[in-house]
Amino acid sequence: MKSIKKFQIGKNGLTEAFIEQVKNSFEHSDSMNVKIDILKSACRDKKHAGEIGEQLIKGLGPNFTYRLVGYVLTIKKWRKSKSFIK
Repeated sequence: MKSIKKFQIGKNGLTEAFIEQVKNSFEHSDSMNVKIDILKSACRDKKHAGEIGEQLIKGLGPNFTYRLVGYVLTIKKWRKSKSFIK
């Protein structure tokens, strides 16, 4: 059974260190999914949460997509690169 890694984005927002931490979690485990809770201190509204998702995917690379439900991002890693986002 594959586990789902969980992270939180807080008042520091989306940083390069956070993106590297998420990248490393995909590289060092057999998990293909990561859930990220976006705390209220990190974003103003759902539009801003979507922008955080877009920036995170750009930082991770073309093999990743995301889905935003409420203030939770689910990041999925694909074996082949995806030309679309969401």
